[in-house]
Amino acid sequence: MFNGANTGFMLLAASLVMLMTPGLAFFYGGLVGRSNTLTIMIQSFASMGITTVLWWLVGYSLCFNGGADGIYGNFHLAFLRHVSVHTLYTPSGIPLVVLIAYQMMFAIITPALITGAFTNRVTFKAYLLFLVVWQLAVYYPFVHMLWGGGLLAHWGARDFAGGIVVHASAGWAALASVLYVGKRKFVDLPHNIPFIALGTGLLWFGWYGFNAGSELKVDDITATAFLNTDIAASFAATTWLFVEWWYAKKPHFVGLLTGAVAGLATITPAAGYVPIYASVVIGIASGVVCYYAIQLKNRLHWDDALDVWGVHGMGGLLGIVLLGVFAGTAINPTGAQGLVHGSATFFGKQVAAGVGCSAYAFGFTYVMLKVIDLITPVRVGSEAEEGLDAAMHGESAYVLEV
Repeated sequence: MFNGANTGFMLLAASLVMLMTPGLAFFYGGLVGRSNTLTIMIQSFASMGITTVLWWLVGYSLCFNGGADGIYGNFHLAFLRHVSVHTLYTPSGIPLVVLIAYQMMFAIITPALITGAFTNRVTFKAYLLFLVVWQLAVYYPFVHMLWGGGLLAHWGARDFAGGIVVHASAGWAALASVLYVGKRKFVDLPHNIPFIALGTGLLWFGWYGFNAGSELKVDDITATAFLNTDIAASFAATTWLFVEWWYAKKPHFVGLLTGAVAGLATITPAAGYVPIYASVVIGIASGVVCYYAIQLKNRLHWDDALDVWGVHGMGGLLGIVLLGVFAGTAINPTGAQGLVHGSATFFGKQVAAGVGCSAYAFGFTYVMLKVIDLITPVRVGSEAEEGLDAAMHGESAYVLEV
């Protein structure tokens, strides 16, 4: 039966998740130098266009139609044929087209997350190929296996809103990409911290649709996911602020903002499966673990420019593991009993799923970039790196008239 309240809520949630991609563009745009601002921002907006086309072509069908207990769906709903505007997604009473639109917004932002790692180094042609192939070979199977009734869901692994599907997959792919393309010739510093703050605000706001909307209806689990999201982000931001303050001797605004995003990424897989107190622990843990992951990255000289691996790769993986600790069916009957309830089995499955998917995302991304390099150069010329906006796109974010 059609449910108007759920339908309205899910349309709002889809709109909130859509807003996260422009938010990401501003977040990343502020973190790079002024002569590379448009280059990083266009990569997010390009995903909005190209990913939507790909989702219409085959994406939804491969992710959510058929293929029970498998890795992929099938092509039966390719081009969204056989999809009626009157068909309902029966568990929520919402039109199926609303679910299609909602999940499309997740597909848009996931590959865009990766771009912060290899900023200033990758040609636009190579990025467009990367955008398409990576979704087909990494994102779509992960969605199907965890959210489309596929292999990992059948096995018993859980991921409420994208710890593996979105954050770990993007974060570990990001690490592979920077190890392949190498270090930047010119290291630029954040040029616009207000942009970073604006982007964080849009991401945080949109994340309520991301996490609470993943219940796909309005109920007590939706409310729990909403509150867990805010609590984890707040504790992570505060933790990061004070940890960095201890070392740097000054409170850094960018650190506070980065900590908030780390907390949001880490609570994502657990938001609708864990009690409120767990979001406090998850938030604090993410603030500490993600901060030190970035320090490790720096010591190892991995040039992940905007810390995608430390925030999303480690945050998403940490969230999946901590879901295995704190999950309880008293919160969500469709979840599982975690380690605190005496179930080491579910905890082990979460660790295995998180590590296995992260390893696949890393390995496939590295090999894929090698293949793309045979088709078109992946790395930009060294002379262009100092100012890619003008060299690659013929535009400038800031035009100063004398």
